[in-house]
Amino acid sequence: MDKAIEVLERRRLPARRTRRLKGRYESLGVVATNTPELIRKIESGLAFAALQRLDKHTGLGLSVLASIIGIPERTLARRKASGKLSPEESERLIRISGIFEQTMDLFENDLAGAIRWLTSPKKALDNQQPIQYARTELGAREVENLLGRLENGVFS
Repeated sequence: MDKAIEVLERRRLPARRTRRLKGRYESLGVVATNTPELIRKIESGLAFAALQRLDKHTGLGLSVLASIIGIPERTLARRKASGKLSPEESERLIRISGIFEQTMDLFENDLAGAIRWLTSPKKALDNQQPIQYARTELGAREVENLLGRLENGVFS
């Protein structure tokens, strides 16, 4: 996990670039018209391509994203070969995608600004990076709450 944090801290951010995401979980390429359908997709395991697509949208790097969602390097290679994530990995990927998309909304689709915010320590999150803090469901809820407060002008 420390390696992922080091990579995030050394990253060079791109110049201001915008990317419009049309629907929820668009960053993964997951199409679900309702919650039960999304749950079924998670339970059967998302395609490895969903992780690759989030990497393409964020530019964080596949190994960093895998670390955030708790996939060790060797397991990542196996998932790539099989083309499928486990249900647990899929659920964590959906969680991180949702945080990324909510951040993109806050930053009006400014990718560099969103990534900078996600990878900069926040006092409200125990001086941790929001992307790292969101590794757990409870942490992700705190990040979502912080994003909601910022959207409403309540600076924390």
